[in-house]
Amino acid sequence: MTVHHRGLRVDWLGYATLRIEGPDGTVVYVDPGRYGTLTGGWEPDSDGRRHPSGRDYRPEDGDLVCVSHVHHYDSDGIERVARADATVVVHEAVHHSETSRDVTPVRDLPYNVLRVDEETDKLLADVIVRTTAAYNDPDGPYTRENGEPYHPEGTGCGFLLDVAGTTVFWPGDTDVLDGHAELDVSLFCPPIGGSFTMDRREAAALAADLGPDLVLPTHYDTFAALETDAGAFVVDVADEGVPVVLDY
Repeated sequence: MTVHHRGLRVDWLGYATLRIEGPDGTVVYVDPGRYGTLTGGWEPDSDGRRHPSGRDYRPEDGDLVCVSHVHHYDSDGIERVARADATVVVHEAVHHSETSRDVTPVRDLPYNVLRVDEETDKLLADVIVRTTAAYNDPDGPYTRENGEPYHPEGTGCGFLLDVAGTTVFWPGDTDVLDGHAELDVSLFCPPIGGSFTMDRREAAALAADLGPDLVLPTHYDTFAALETDAGAFVVDVADEGVPVVLDY
């Protein structure tokens, strides 16, 4: 299914991957790849899980590709979606040594690569790209057994993208943070799987505070730890008077 919103065509391709196409044909991807979602290798590991089907997906049509942190850095996924002349935006903390996966170092990607922090504000490929902080609170629920957050502060970011005048917010792998609710957002695409990020209840509360024109949840049901009740999320958001849609 494809979501159409204020001139944008938006697809959740699985896991954290969003494809956003503007009315002028500009194509943006956020966090493409992993877990076989773009290679046809993804399959549900429990009955009833609802998630976009894995596909052998290689359009190479992306003008802009944004990568929020190392867990979502998939160089093969980038190569599948990026045009030869694409701009690839990667958080400054992403480094191939921080993952056990076989990935191309960021410095060796054959694209125009821009490193960003949590306070970037740039015009790239006709898209205004703003970054936001994204992390887990050390005193919150999303920590390892040793107390370390799954996503420590400074290791990733979220993206607030202005595509042809419509703002799209992908918060990244993060808790709900101070300042999120103050953003001007038209399309809100929160993670709702919990375990490593805000869960469906926290995301629904943030949606109520943001008051966007539409909510499209992502980053859930890819594997067991991200399994959640997307239908309950829809009810919670709709009860706040905020339009919401599922894409799978």
